[in-house]
Order: sequence, then C-alpha cells, then structure tokens
Amino acid sequence: MIQLNKIHHIAIICSDYQISKRFYTDILGFKIVSEVFRKERDSYKLDLALNDSYCIELFSFPNPPQRVSQPEACGLRHLAFEVNDIEQTRNYLISKNIASEIIRIDEFTGKNFFFIADPDGLPIEFYEK
Repeated sequence: MIQLNKIHHIAIICSDYQISKRFYTDILGFKIVSEVFRKERDSYKLDLALNDSYCIELFSFPNPPQRVSQPEACGLRHLAFEVNDIEQTRNYLISKNIASEIIRIDEFTGKNFFFIADPDGLPIEFYEK
C-alpha cells in the first residue's frame, strides 16, 4: 500500500494576484515563504506558510476561467482551518469587510463552524478546536 506522510501543499489560482495576496497574507495571516514572477507564463507563484508550515501555493495566470462554486461542483469543495475562538474569528473577518455566514453547529461533532469565500469565491471554513 502507498504511504502518504502529509498534505504537502494546496495550489490556488487567483484572478487578481494583488487582491488575493492581500487576502491570504493581511487578512488570514499567512506568511510569505517566497514570491516568484515566472515571465514565460506571465504568472506569479506565491508560497505561503501557516505557523511556519508551508501549505499554500498562490498562482496568477492571465484570464483563468471562473471557479464553479454554486451549485457545488465535483472536485475540491473548500479549505478548512481550525481556530481556537470561532466568534472572535468571525468578528475579526467581519471587521475586515469579509462577508461571513452565520455560525452553525456540526450535527456530528457538536463543534461550531462558519464559511467565508476568498476573493475568487473559493469557500473557506473555520472550525472550532
């Protein structure tokens, strides 16, 4: 059987590099590991870390097709992040003018969670520890 050690990274393609870079770094708090402009592809590649762990590659490409989010389509559904304080997290995001769903309760775990969307409509879930 194959042995997987961990998820290495998640790649996200954005439509507006500067807006998405600001969202993931200034709003969500990811740290920049490296940033490269790939001239041959007219594309940026931004490597981001969370708590010193490399986890997201943010790409820009000229004119990428829009992501299908509604209705939900096959493929990656959303990103989910664990947080210590669900209400504080939601209030912080709202203070940054990020639209947020209401806090709901997971019927199987009893934990609180809610969703927002990144600048391109990728659903992001925040789930209490």
